[in-house]
Formats: sequence, structure tokens, C-alpha cells
Amino acid sequence: MKISSFYPSALILLAISCLQAPTLLAHQHATPLDREALLQGFGWDVDAAEITTEQVADGLYVLFGLGGNIAVSVGADGVLIVDDQLPELADRIKAAIKGVGGGDIDYIVNTHWHFDHADGNLALGPEGATIVAHSNARSDMAEGGMIDMVIARYQQPPYPADALPELTFKYDMALHFNGGEIELMHFSPAHTNGDVAVFFRQQNAVHMGDVFNNSGYPFVDIGSGGDVDGMIRFCEQTLEAIDEDTIVIPGHGPVTNYETLASYVSMVRTVRDRVQTMIDAGMSLEEVSAAKPTADFDAAHGPEAASLGFVNRVYTDLAGKQ
Repeated sequence: MKISSFYPSALILLAISCLQAPTLLAHQHATPLDREALLQGFGWDVDAAEITTEQVADGLYVLFGLGGNIAVSVGADGVLIVDDQLPELADRIKAAIKGVGGGDIDYIVNTHWHFDHADGNLALGPEGATIVAHSNARSDMAEGGMIDMVIARYQQPPYPADALPELTFKYDMALHFNGGEIELMHFSPAHTNGDVAVFFRQQNAVHMGDVFNNSGYPFVDIGSGGDVDGMIRFCEQTLEAIDEDTIVIPGHGPVTNYETLASYVSMVRTVRDRVQTMIDAGMSLEEVSAAKPTADFDAAHGPEAASLGFVNRVYTDLAGKQ
């Protein structure tokens, strides 16, 4: 089975281009994948992976590799990164940072607990970087847990003490670093119950983790406290906190802007409302999936098969609130 991530982080919403709805539903309770099978499912070759770099503002870069996008602040105070992908890539990530004039990593901000955004903690935490995250994300990292991606499941192991966040918060906090304020905000449960938007005020940029997926449909990780209404609210409050010139860094996909984020939240809200209307009419998950509530968005956000997991999670979330 090959899995490609849309928010893929949402972890991971997964898209299988040949997958049909009945097959998708049949996979909901499949045996959890081990890590090797998970990486193979995503088609991720950690040995061959390359880290590429994009400068988005003075002193601010984005690294792309396997997993979530990494924001990098480089300046007189040192290096702060947002998310850190996989431990196998740590040396290549550090080399890319040195390539833009940075040294050792001083701070790591995890936008949430999923492996493709935080497993790098396993390599970088023991080297002395201070890790920062929402308190719920730290709890999930410490306990481990099942990530149900609908067509596949992964039991993420607990992190050891030296890979866990040392600094946590519940609502917001700020770091004054490299000449500007880096503000961390948790507006509501969204992708998970421990999401963080990271605002680089000096550069007028924001990293949203997997609350915003710019490479396909989002993943609402209900098992981790994710909530589609919260995802909408989180995006709307982020839009209120930025302006039309803000650089928007998604959890996955290319760096973009205010307009793209606004379009994304409009899509999520529209699909949510359509699914709720169908639930109110007494339709089952199979009937809702067959009705294709994302059809007019598939060209922009991925093939129909990719939308099935999104619809599944939205339906499951909303039906559970009835």
C-alpha cells in the first residue's frame, strides 16, 4: 500500500488514487502499521531524501524534506526551528541550517505531536535544543498513542524524556529572539488538541502546522482531540491576527499567503456544512461518502479518493456531537 500525505498531517490524511469508498471504510480497523511499513507506505526513502531550502524573509527560511515543513529563524541569538521531521534527517537538517549561516539549534517549537513533525526531537533533543510545545502535545508525546488516518493506523511510541518539550503553555507565549517577537498561540482544538500557530512578528510570517495543509485536504485527528469546528475557528482567528501581506507557512505544501488560507478555510467550512446537512437528514457515512460532498473542490485539493478520509473524519466528528 502506498500512502501519500495531503496534509498530509495531519499527520496525515492519506490519499490512495485507486481507492474506492467501500475499500476505505474496510481499512478503518486495520492492524496498525509499524514504523518501517509506515515510511514505506508514504513512499519515504530516508536514505535518499534531500533537504531543500527557501528563504521567505530576512533571517527566516523554510526547509522541505520528508514530513512537515520546517521554519528556521537565524540571527544574532542563534537558531530556532519550528518542527523537525524525522530523526534520520537530523544531520541533513543541521547541514541545511549551516548553509544559511546558522549554527547549533537552540530552540525547537513543535506545532503538534505527530511523528512527521516531531520525531526529529529524538535526535535533536539529546543534543541540547530546548523544545517548546502546547501542554497537550507534550502529554501526547509522553504517552504515545494511535494515529488513525482512516485507511491506515500508526501506534506512535512514547518519547523519552530528552525528546519531550521542556517548555509548555496552554494558550499563548512569546519568545523574544533574533531581534523580534515569536508568538505561539493555541486558539482551539483543530488538527489535534495541541496545535500551535507560530507568528514571526518581525518578518510578518506565520507557521500553522497541520491546521493548514496546502497540499491537499486536511486531516482532523479525532483520536487526538481534533475538531473540524475548531479547525475552522483556528484558521479564522489566525486570519484575524495577520494581514494580507503575511507569509503563510503551511504544515505541508508550498509557502503561500492570506488569500490561499482564506480560501482553504472557506472550503473546510463548506464541506463541514454539507456533511452536517446530510447527517441531519439521517444519511449514513457510506451515503455521505457516495454523495461526494467535496466534488467541486477535488480539482484543487486532490483526487476524489483523497477526499474520502477527510469526509470520514468530518462525518465521525459531527455525528459524535449529535
